[in-house]
Amino acid sequence: MDLYRRVRLACHSEGMSRREAARQFGISRETVAKMLKFSVPPGYRRTAATKRPKLDGFTPIIDGYIEDDKLVPKKQRHTSKRIFERLRDEHDFTGGYTTIKDYVRGHHQRHKEVFVPLSHAPGQGQADFGEAQVILGGVQQKAYFFVLDLPHSDACYVRAYPRAVTEAWLDGHNHAFAFFGAVPQSIVYDNDRCLVARIMPDGIRKRTEAFSGFLSHYLIKDRYGRPGKGNDKGKVEGMVGYTRRNFMVPIPQFASFDAFNEYLEAQCLARQMDNVRGHKASIGDRLKADLAVMQTLPATPFDACHKQVGRVTSQSLVRYKGNDYSVPVAYGHRDVWIRGYVSEVVIGCKAEIIARHDRSYDTDDMIFNPLHYLPLIERKIASLDQAAPLDGWDLPEDLTKLRRLLEARMGKAGKREYVQVLRLLDIVDMNTLAAATRDALRLGAVGFDAIKHLVLCRIERRPAKLDLEIYPYLPKATVGTTSAASYMSLLGQTAGAPS
Repeated sequence: MDLYRRVRLACHSEGMSRREAARQFGISRETVAKMLKFSVPPGYRRTAATKRPKLDGFTPIIDGYIEDDKLVPKKQRHTSKRIFERLRDEHDFTGGYTTIKDYVRGHHQRHKEVFVPLSHAPGQGQADFGEAQVILGGVQQKAYFFVLDLPHSDACYVRAYPRAVTEAWLDGHNHAFAFFGAVPQSIVYDNDRCLVARIMPDGIRKRTEAFSGFLSHYLIKDRYGRPGKGNDKGKVEGMVGYTRRNFMVPIPQFASFDAFNEYLEAQCLARQMDNVRGHKASIGDRLKADLAVMQTLPATPFDACHKQVGRVTSQSLVRYKGNDYSVPVAYGHRDVWIRGYVSEVVIGCKAEIIARHDRSYDTDDMIFNPLHYLPLIERKIASLDQAAPLDGWDLPEDLTKLRRLLEARMGKAGKREYVQVLRLLDIVDMNTLAAATRDALRLGAVGFDAIKHLVLCRIERRPAKLDLEIYPYLPKATVGTTSAASYMSLLGQTAGAPS
């Protein structure tokens, strides 16, 4: 640039000729002419397109390969190397691999999608799911986390689940709305099958039944991105990545999902103090504009569950999501309804709830409640020792001791009486029954009637006594006495016996 300035100054201001300038500065007259024509170096300018004699005849074929790749899975599309091999083997291409690689790279750059910067009005939301590795209860596993983002303020809510199922979507919204204390006017979603059952030819989404009920409950306007186009809801897509990088590095370790979610909620709240690039106000300050136009919460949250019907099998089991859950044997072979929540499965018959179980996300698992089978085991007492629902049932030592004493004294009838004692768990908890059994063993009253009486004493908060005047239905014990003459006769027999 200094030489450029000196040449232009000498010729334009000092009257030096182009020939003299070329001689004095040691450059060609053509270069002097170019310097005088442009105030700054114009750079190299191509006057004709680059000639590629070995490639030009094959570019339509390459463009066809790339265009056809849009219809196949990403992992089975042509690489530059594969395109080169096909041109060489199928079309007698004689050029080099680098030529093909440079053309394919340029093609991709020319056809990259360009986006319009968007502005987001207050009160709008975007929702999505992400996944990350976590350690819960000492076991490393994949967790799926729901993210609701408010693009205007960049405020977010994050909650983790074992699976990204319908009930997790619904439960995540319930907790997010409770966190913000309001409901967005509209939310943008992708076309997840938990939400969208089918995309019609005209682009209209046919929503799932559960999701339609959710939208009706909260009066939310739903919008959807194009299939496979995550940039249509780029704010929440970016928030999923931000959450994973900032809330889950290093790999989180917690005792349970509840503890993990408490941590995530605290992180979302703390983030509201941050200032995002391009904004002078904090997220929390800008959130006020969102909340001002968002809808008020309804009186009750939406019932976040998946609903279906089923039939009880001959083994008093109900199938749900690949697992079997027990119900009381009285409902065998009957039609029931099932509600699957994130952490619980509720089963009912008509208007009555008949069973509740912790939800299992395994496959072909059998979840029993031993109390459901005790009435049947009492009738079929021979099945007591082989009853699968009782396997692994951790009973207090006092109840185990009671069974040994009952069976030793009464045999098969003792087993039945032991089951009758266990059936008291229908009305009291395990601690109360164990304490009443301990009292019975201490008092030497080994039997169902005595334990039932002692259970009632604890329910009514009375001393643990066996008063036959108050409870005459309890079996009475006859205690005999031995006279002194009987002992004397024994002594006499002993004295007359041969030594």
